[in-house]
Amino acid sequence: MTAIASRGAPALFLTRSARMFGARRLSQILVSLVLLLQLYPLFWIITASLRTARSFETQNPFSVPTHLTLSNFSRAFREGDIPRFMLNSAIVTLSSDLLIVVLGMMGAYAIAVLGFRFSRAVLALFLAGIVVPVQVALVPLFVNYSRVGLLDSYPSMILPLTGFALPISVFLFISFYSYVPEEVYEAAALDGCGPYRLFWQITAPMSANTIVTVVFVNSIFIWNDFIFANTFVLSEGRKTIPLGLQSYLGAMGSTDWTATFAAVSVTVTPLLLAFLVLNKAILRGLETRARV
Repeated sequence: MTAIASRGAPALFLTRSARMFGARRLSQILVSLVLLLQLYPLFWIITASLRTARSFETQNPFSVPTHLTLSNFSRAFREGDIPRFMLNSAIVTLSSDLLIVVLGMMGAYAIAVLGFRFSRAVLALFLAGIVVPVQVALVPLFVNYSRVGLLDSYPSMILPLTGFALPISVFLFISFYSYVPEEVYEAAALDGCGPYRLFWQITAPMSANTIVTVVFVNSIFIWNDFIFANTFVLSEGRKTIPLGLQSYLGAMGSTDWTATFAAVSVTVTPLLLAFLVLNKAILRGLETRARV
């Protein structure tokens, strides 16, 4: 009986190894397919922006171009107003990110570290805000903005973008603070740190990776926001990139697709560069357990 069991052990080990190898290969194939689906639209936009207008009109638009040109980018900048759209988007994005980080960190610090009566109820209210659709606030905000004179201004976009981003941001910061050992705060308190000094000198520096993650995740949605800009922006001077590209497409898209794709390529470049530079910090910030 022992001999039979000893002969069956290698076979069982090989069977498990084969299953693990097959599962690993299957996961690699699935990840590769998802990656291909994610990257192909970006690759196609970039290649289409490098085509000549005649090549795009006469040849298969999904084929790899044989002749490349940069004239589409110069034409897009010359005939469109991309720098102004990008400047408006940068102002809205950076201002919103600053408010989201400061308010989100303070709210999470008060709930998770300081603690107070009904802190769990406050946390539940924040988490409930995650499921609230932004569309329900458009009409009330438009009416209130028109009464106080905030329509067609940067705050009309910054305030709702900040408000709707706070729930998930508070949740991410609380997830980080929950893994910080209490001994860290106790030692700092024994050294004479008050709550404000504890926040700015101890908690905030340790939250660097989480801050990067919160900023980047929210920047994607803010940079590409269309619904608030389309509702509250009334003049050309306040248009952000999504709203500007819509009017750009309406004016030029029917006759100059390659320039339109060049404009799209330019506007997505800042986010791609930010991700390439900060990807390690973003991934560390998304880990379940923060390293402190």
